[in-house]
Amino acid sequence: MMTQLFFFGVLFAFGLFLILADILKLPTLRTAKAMLNAGREDKKASKTVEAWLMSGAVRLSKLIRMDEYKRGRMANVLKAAGVSMTPEVYSAYAIVKAGAILLGMIPCLVLLPLLSPVLAVLAVLTYFKEIRKADEQLREKREQIEGELPRFVATIEQTLKASRDVLAMIENYKRNAGPSFARELDIVTADMRSSSYEAALTRFEARLNSPMLSDVVRGLVGVLRGDDSSVYFQMLAHDFKALELQRLKGQAQKIPPKIRIFSFIMLLCFLFTYLVIIAMEILNSLGGMF
Repeated sequence: MMTQLFFFGVLFAFGLFLILADILKLPTLRTAKAMLNAGREDKKASKTVEAWLMSGAVRLSKLIRMDEYKRGRMANVLKAAGVSMTPEVYSAYAIVKAGAILLGMIPCLVLLPLLSPVLAVLAVLTYFKEIRKADEQLREKREQIEGELPRFVATIEQTLKASRDVLAMIENYKRNAGPSFARELDIVTADMRSSSYEAALTRFEARLNSPMLSDVVRGLVGVLRGDDSSVYFQMLAHDFKALELQRLKGQAQKIPPKIRIFSFIMLLCFLFTYLVIIAMEILNSLGGMF
């Protein structure tokens, strides 16, 4: 009897969901996955759960209201991070994902009441993690690009001795750039071909909001205006090289604590080996006596 009631409840819930999905005109799972995969830079296929959550986020986004400043800032961050969502959908997705975890509290209140506070804390942490994901992606992207700027500036310094074509400089370097920087340079070169060079470089600077990139763009704008920027890029290459050495030293200082753990494990292995040898010798000597 209980088995029949269980299967009846499952089938009834599934049928009710299909009826409501048709009434509310919810997109199918395949459509939701296609919407999520479109425009992704990492080319990683979305999961089924993400597709369902995105469907709910699209519905909830119609109820979210933002002021112009917050919406504009979030739109710039999402565009620079490569997230193809509107600010409303992005905020709604974080709310829906946290709400899905909170729904797990309903069975927990009946079966495991002590687990309910854990799910509530997990829902709050999930919300803040999702709402900050675009900022984290933009920060990682900015660090990757800033790591390539010293080599980019050194290339410009050498190229200025023979040519002052800024577009050719960027296109030549783009062939050997990293994935993140090459993607941004693709956008810049396309923007430069369709509009003024100076405006395209200014938009490039505004997208990433990096002080190091601002110095590079300032020098390139000077080249476009006819200034003799060779000395400027020489000084900039020297400063960037010093910053790169400082960054590498900071990364090297983080390595010894990790190595220290493995060194301690190796020391224990050596001590254990010596103890085993000593114990074997003692046992052999005792066996010879008896």
